Amino acid sequence: MIKKNKHHTLYSYRRCPYAMRARMALVSAGIQCDVHEIDFKDKPAHMLEISPKGTVPVLQTEDGQVIEESLDIMLWALSQNDPGNWLENKDAALQLIAENDGPFKAALDRYKYPGRFEGEDCSGARDAGEAFLNKINEMISKEGQIFGAKATLADISIFPFIRQFAHVDKAWFDALPLKPLQDWLSGHLESDLFARIFKKQEQTLYALIS
Repeated sequence: MIKKNKHHTLYSYRRCPYAMRARMALVSAGIQCDVHEIDFKDKPAHMLEISPKGTVPVLQTEDGQVIEESLDIMLWALSQNDPGNWLENKDAALQLIAENDGPFKAALDRYKYPGRFEGEDCSGARDAGEAFLNKINEMISKEGQIFGAKATLADISIFPFIRQFAHVDKAWFDALPLKPLQDWLSGHLESDLFARIFKKQEQTLYALIS
C-alpha cells in the first residue's frame, strides 16, 4: 500500500535530461519538494516500491499519487501553478516533444552510445539528430524561442536533450551554421533556473523552494 508523505518526494538524477525538465517545472511552479538524488547502483527501496521500473524521475505527491514520467510531472506541476505561462501552445508543444522524445532521442542514444546497439548500424544517427536540430533552429530563428519570444513547455522539455546531443562532440556542434539554436541553448544553460536545478546535491533530502 502506498503511504502518504508529509511532502512531495522526487527521485531524480542530476544529469538525466528527463529529470532536469521535471525539476525545472517543479521550480517554476513553486512546488516545494524533497528530492532524492539516486545512485543507480543502489536505488532506494521506497522508490522501487512505488515505481518498480526503477527509472527517474519519479514523483510521489503528498497525497500518495505516483507520477512516473517526466512530462506527466511537468504537466501536473504546471496544472497547480504556471506563472510563466509555459502551457501556452500546449498542443503544438506536445507534438514537438513527442518528436524529441521519440525519433530524436533514438538518434541521440545511437550517436552517443553506439556500443549499446550491437548489430545495428548507428553511423547515420548524428545526421538523423542534426535534422531535428535544423528544424528547431528554424523555429527559434523567428523570435528567439520555439513558439515565440518567451520560453514555454516545448523549450524547457527539449533543450536538456539538445544539450546532451551537443556535448557528444562540442566542437562539431559549435561549428554548425545554427547560431539561433546555439544561442538559444546557451541562454537556457546560463539561466538562473537551470543553475538552480543543476547544482550538485548530496544524496539527502532538500527543498527545491526554500
